Amino acid sequence: QLSLFRFTVKRPFSTSHSSVDSKEMKKFQLLAHKWWDEEGEYAALHSMNDIRVPFIRDTLLSMSSNYHLGNPLSGIKILDVGCGGGLLSEPLGRLGASVTGIDPVEDNIRTADRHKSFDPVLAKRIQYKSSSLEEIVEESMETFDVIVASEVVEHVADLEMFIKCCSQVLKPEGSLFITTINKTQLSYVLGIVVAEKIMGIVPEGTHEWEKFVPPEELECLLESNGFSVKSVNGMLYNPLWGSWSWVGSTSLNYAVHAVKSGAPAHSHATDTLPGTDIPQRSATAGTAG
Repeated sequence: QLSLFRFTVKRPFSTSHSSVDSKEMKKFQLLAHKWWDEEGEYAALHSMNDIRVPFIRDTLLSMSSNYHLGNPLSGIKILDVGCGGGLLSEPLGRLGASVTGIDPVEDNIRTADRHKSFDPVLAKRIQYKSSSLEEIVEESMETFDVIVASEVVEHVADLEMFIKCCSQVLKPEGSLFITTINKTQLSYVLGIVVAEKIMGIVPEGTHEWEKFVPPEELECLLESNGFSVKSVNGMLYNPLWGSWSWVGSTSLNYAVHAVKSGAPAHSHATDTLPGTDIPQRSATAGTAG
């Protein structure tokens, strides 16, 4: 979610230990109690679930021959990196997945723990931990079937280190799902000037345009770190309706699905996902940005 990780390690030669940016932590600590206010600062993240959850679910189902009616993600271990208050962890848990949510802001984890405790099923399926990604690498080598990093990578200071850590804790043939914001003039105008300063869709100061990531750069980093990029899909938020939709252009928000090397060949980027109208474009076909 928006809380997220910033590593102090600088590309490409620094040997300093990576950690979380204290200014970012303070910023999100102030909002930690507001995660579950569907009309508040995180309203756009709540409505993003309407497309990101089916995207994750249907992509995983298209790659598996096992299907559990009612709990389609049963038996799948998911790491939700930068889980915030658990907005994405909970719906994934309801689909049957075993979810580990990590976030460096302790107040976020407290909020997430408190909210899941109201549902006995989720209380068993989800565990939260106040931690950064690099802090769990050693104890979690090749542990997870799936990693979700939704609205995270635009907050990291060393993106390559982040991708390498994802690869280390992901099982061979595991899936990585990323949603983030492209680095375009349009994303500056709409994502920061309009969304933050004019309409207040997200809290002012949430994003730094310089840290937005073009899909081409993200794809290159993924491919060079042992991932095969399966799809890149544009996403668009309509603030009037408070809803998200899939679009052909990646010039604003976009979602990526990548698979760690060794993935079976039957998952194709051009397939249409079952039960959805998500356009699965080839990641090598260029972007409509």
